[in-house]
Amino acid sequence: MDERRNFVRLLGGGVVVAAGVMALATWWLHSDIPAAALEIWNGPGNEADPRRRAVAYAVTAPTAYNCQPWLVDLREPDAVVLYCDRERLLPETDPYGRQALIGHGAFIELLVMALAQQGILANVQLWPQGELPSEPRHWPHIPVARLQLSGGAAPDPLFAQVLRRRTPKQRFDTGRPVSADMLQGLTAVAPAGGPVQSDGTVDMPRVRVLRKLCAEAARVEIVTPGTALENLRMLRVGPQEILAHRDGFSRNDPALRLAIALGQFDRNVPAPEDSGSFKETFQVFEDQAHTAMGFVWLSTRGNSRTDQVAAGRAYVRQQLRATELGVGLHPMSQPLEEFAEMAPHHAAAHDLLLGAGPPRHPRSPTLQMMCRLGYPMAPVPAAPRRAVGDFMLA
Repeated sequence: MDERRNFVRLLGGGVVVAAGVMALATWWLHSDIPAAALEIWNGPGNEADPRRRAVAYAVTAPTAYNCQPWLVDLREPDAVVLYCDRERLLPETDPYGRQALIGHGAFIELLVMALAQQGILANVQLWPQGELPSEPRHWPHIPVARLQLSGGAAPDPLFAQVLRRRTPKQRFDTGRPVSADMLQGLTAVAPAGGPVQSDGTVDMPRVRVLRKLCAEAARVEIVTPGTALENLRMLRVGPQEILAHRDGFSRNDPALRLAIALGQFDRNVPAPEDSGSFKETFQVFEDQAHTAMGFVWLSTRGNSRTDQVAAGRAYVRQQLRATELGVGLHPMSQPLEEFAEMAPHHAAAHDLLLGAGPPRHPRSPTLQMMCRLGYPMAPVPAAPRRAVGDFMLA
């Protein structure tokens, strides 16, 4: 609201030179994400500490809803200890913390790669004080991983893609198919016999079935009050909010900013299904789902916390590989969410992709990630990230 008052005050403040008016109009009407919110994508700069340099790369890791739920402890020499920031979990869309642990796996993989780039070998010990329990509300403050550092690491070829990696959320080009060779290049990232299995399809009859599943699951997420409100709580609108939070969903378009300034958009109340706001939101999800030109998915033989972390490590490598190959890879997380209203779609995804029922215990085969493939219709912007210091434990 301060933004609107300042805008009105400036416009009504008497004589304003033409150049000033133009500059003000440009500020108000632009839809770019503030550059300061994206500075992490420029690399660690002159940071001297090799561990902090590595963390600066690791925090570009993808996470569900861009929640960035990591805390890093560097107080022990020659080690990095990773914790979960329990204040940044998503209890409605991710009630068991599975997606959060996938995000920790992605962070660990980028951290290992960034250390290796500096010749530092990281020995990763998961759960040095035991695994986290099944429900996040019972999670104690214990480490997810401890990385013991030594010399002698070789660089990872995929590291070159870390700062180029983007998550495309716009429409894909439906006139441009994804080749079977491209698909094979992505699924090969998870080697056969390893802890994570990867598969995919570019067969259009099968793709159409999965498109429909993703669109229907997205509707469930935005009509269910708890998950709809959680999405709204993660919405950052306008440069001030984006810079203050540097997480969640960033929107800087003038129409939405003006609607909020005029009190016409309430983030405390989910939009009714017959409203224009709901229809516009659902149209975004439909465009994402129905322009998928293929799908890839990652699964594990069980669903332990260790399995979830392993899936995250494989997932970020798959995204880096997609970046290298020049194809877009975008998670369609809704069918795999585990809140009650999503149960039919969760079961359908496991049936369609694994030929199995939904997981009932930590030894059940589990779909961990499901992503659409395609070629974006426009350049893909980077997503905001918090500053490295924000992730550090004192």
